[in-house]
Amino acid sequence: MGEATGVRTLKRAHSVRERISDSLSAHPNELVAPFSRFVNQGKGMLQPHQIIAEYNAAIPEADREKLKDSAFDDVLKAAQEAIVMPPWVALAIRPRPGVWEYVRINVNELSAEELTVPEYLHFKEQLVEGNKENPFVLELDFEPFNASFPRPSLSKSIGNGVQFLNRHLSSKLFHDKESLYPLLNFLRAHNYKGMVILIPSTHKKSVALQAALRKAEEHLATLQPTTPYSDFHHRFQELGLEKGWGDTAARTKETIHLLLDLLEAPDPATLEKFLSTVPMVFNVVVLSPHGYFAQANVLGYPDTGGQVVYILDQVRALENEMLLRIKQQGLDITPRILIVTRLLPDAVGTTCGQRLEKVLGTEHTQILRVPFRTENGIVRKWISRFEVWPYLETYAEDVAHEITGEMQATPDLIVGNYSDGNLVASLLRHKLGVTTCTIAHALEKTKYPNSDIYWKNLEDHYHFSCQFTADLIAMNHADFIITSTFQEIAGSKSTVGQYESHMAFTMPGLYRVVHGIDVFDPKFNIVSPGADMSIYFPYTETNKRLTSFFQKKKQTSHLSSP
Repeated sequence: MGEATGVRTLKRAHSVRERISDSLSAHPNELVAPFSRFVNQGKGMLQPHQIIAEYNAAIPEADREKLKDSAFDDVLKAAQEAIVMPPWVALAIRPRPGVWEYVRINVNELSAEELTVPEYLHFKEQLVEGNKENPFVLELDFEPFNASFPRPSLSKSIGNGVQFLNRHLSSKLFHDKESLYPLLNFLRAHNYKGMVILIPSTHKKSVALQAALRKAEEHLATLQPTTPYSDFHHRFQELGLEKGWGDTAARTKETIHLLLDLLEAPDPATLEKFLSTVPMVFNVVVLSPHGYFAQANVLGYPDTGGQVVYILDQVRALENEMLLRIKQQGLDITPRILIVTRLLPDAVGTTCGQRLEKVLGTEHTQILRVPFRTENGIVRKWISRFEVWPYLETYAEDVAHEITGEMQATPDLIVGNYSDGNLVASLLRHKLGVTTCTIAHALEKTKYPNSDIYWKNLEDHYHFSCQFTADLIAMNHADFIITSTFQEIAGSKSTVGQYESHMAFTMPGLYRVVHGIDVFDPKFNIVSPGADMSIYFPYTETNKRLTSFFQKKKQTSHLSSP
């Protein structure tokens, strides 16, 4: 099997260590120079731009041309940091987003060895702790908790979790009909405050369900497409089917047809479309504890800005979508959205001291404010987002009591925002057993370079030991994570993503994270923020323009003319 026969053979891909070793053997004179420059600077850490700068300074241009496009050149360009501890240089290599390898080079011997994640982090810790040996370092590894869960392997699939899971599940349904049982069991058990939706529990067998669905489809074929559900709901009850399929004959027939297709020949598109028609979300809680959360006179206050605007826009759009879906599903249910934030008795000229506040432009959405409290009573003054950590466990207990009392039900979905809101969402998920989504907005770890390894220098002001721990708990506890872009999750070819930076890191003296989060996890889903169509609209819709400003602009231009 070779080239003589014209047959191509598969070859094993060389590891980073092997590629570096081969390059050191082939070009020892050229490569000893940059590594010597690294170690001559003494113990320290180099960033990617510093690695390339030292490499370019150490090797003449002619020699660099010989190494251009070589395996070593590729490896060096993929290096995200270098830890120098003479005579050793350890490199963190990122061949592609979400994939990391670690090697250590002995500059005196020009030899390379591969490092595991714990070995690399231990080596890095010596920058802070010296050669002190501590056999009792706390290592955090979240991988075993998700090891059996399916996940993609291609970088291009990062952030498309729902699509991947639909493909995976439909494939299982196609090859193993028993995999349908969890879906059918969910449909049989599904209800809202005791009201059965779609399928009653009496439909024990899928064969009987399919027969009932076909009879329903036949009956619907005799009706006008616009026939309301109320005109045929008695026939549906005779067949053992409940409301929730649709508000008209046409929409009901489409939903039934989707489920029949799933039962007979599952495919990802059908599964996704059917699940989107199932009534599931009626009560939503959105968490944003820190800052001054109100609808007016707060922007510019400490810790108060874009997140407030984002959430207010989000809940307006969410309520409209929920109302539309509930109507199309043929249900008479009033949805409820609560934005839960902190109540500030010292409200400083805002409504932040008001327990309940209706969100303008909505019918069923309110801001619910719950105070921070200690054993000494309610905390009255504003607290920085970096200082909220001691209050959040008690706050989560109080929020659980308040939202269940206000909604008279357990919420169907909890959405956390930022580190504090995401941690409270995780605590509520544990207490109430509710589906939880987290939105980071900004992960502080990437905003402050080396804030993990040198965390002690920043602890008094920022308390990153608490925040990074909260972020790890929330990421791993969430059912799904919403991001705006791929870059937020896994960066780009040359930059590390915000979530990706939590894959492995160390906080010397506190703990070592050998597997914090997997950016290939299908819980990651990219949902870019939309635009408010009442503000942004096509230029052709001239009736929406604020023409009252035109005359003022003309007058101003006239007055300013020489």
